[in-house]
Amino acid sequence: MPTLIKNRQIAEQPSPPELVVQPDDDLEALAGRLPGLAVVAVCFPKYADGRGYSIGRLLRERYGYKGELRATGVVARDHLQALAQCGFDAFELREGEDAQAALESLDDFSEAYQSSTAQPVPLFRRRAGR
Repeated sequence: MPTLIKNRQIAEQPSPPELVVQPDDDLEALAGRLPGLAVVAVCFPKYADGRGYSIGRLLRERYGYKGELRATGVVARDHLQALAQCGFDAFELREGEDAQAALESLDDFSEAYQSSTAQPVPLFRRRAGR
């Protein structure tokens, strides 16, 4: 059974997603279902498929989704930092991943260079304003 990290903690009893978004789903067609949903999962079908990162940002920024945004499928420790930058706040780790090490990886970097859902101004612009 996969382990879920939610809100920077290992979740004991995760609630099931109310909507699962696949990489080739039409987000515009799903947008009307988003208001009121508590949990939306975005599926990452293979390690090198990055479409879910874009989906996460679109759900947060364009469609204003405020509930739990969960990454599912082939999700590993190495993905968590970037996923968090794209607006994901829950991560269903694949089998065999060390949940504690994955949780700790969220603190690997103190700053992100790129803009993100949490920090829309990239680092070079923040530094230029000093």
